Amino acid sequence: MDSGIPNGVGAKPGLNLRQARIVELAKAAGYVNIEHLAASLGVTPQTVRRDINRLCDAGMLARYHGGASLLPNTRNTDYEARKLAARNEKERIGRMVARHIPDGASLFINIGTTTEAVAHALVNHRALRVITNNINIAILLRDCPDFEITVAGGRLRSHDLAVVGEATIDFINQFKVDFGVIGVSGIDPDGTLLDFDYREVRVAQAIVQNARTVFLATDRTKFGRRAMVKLGHISMVDGLFLDALPPPPFAEMLAESQVAVHCVPPEDEP
Repeated sequence: MDSGIPNGVGAKPGLNLRQARIVELAKAAGYVNIEHLAASLGVTPQTVRRDINRLCDAGMLARYHGGASLLPNTRNTDYEARKLAARNEKERIGRMVARHIPDGASLFINIGTTTEAVAHALVNHRALRVITNNINIAILLRDCPDFEITVAGGRLRSHDLAVVGEATIDFINQFKVDFGVIGVSGIDPDGTLLDFDYREVRVAQAIVQNARTVFLATDRTKFGRRAMVKLGHISMVDGLFLDALPPPPFAEMLAESQVAVHCVPPEDEP
């Protein structure tokens, strides 16, 4: 199975879904064993060993006999791992969302690695007015000559440069925009949208309430993924942008909710 990491000299490493899962397990347990990973992931120990070698080469894990662990003092590992996980899929999702946003539009872009991919895909648009609570997105779009970039105030999180808190919500509530672009951590079979941080959820809810059209950009791994904080229901979304068709139970729920589903073709290119 292809690891999804470029082999070229100087290329920035990318993670496939399996490798991202290995990093998540290492983060949760502090250490991962090759034999146990092979059994739980349904692959050979040799495949796991190759994955671990590449993760170590990328500076995300440290090798130990029979396994690997997180490097000490790596505060940004989780965020960087999420940015690299399914990178190609997120880029395709970002381009699809961007095609549905016209020049001259006003929009909120929320925090998240998939929403950052949307911002990347918007750089060739004209005269956009963007409000974001993601400093990464503001930096990314700062050189677009005719964009108007507004950064929401609030509490800055150093590990991912997100801005959250009551001040952020109050700021967003001052606006009414054409589009709101959000992400989620999980989607339940009943259509509940889920996340892990109630502060992020409060900001996302404010974005939904103050956008005329809401786009949810996410990948197929979020279906059935559990998280504790409820953001809302899928029916409040106008467009769902995915990298692959949802599994049958979710497809039926989406049809009942009358959500427009946009599935990115695998061959999509910039």
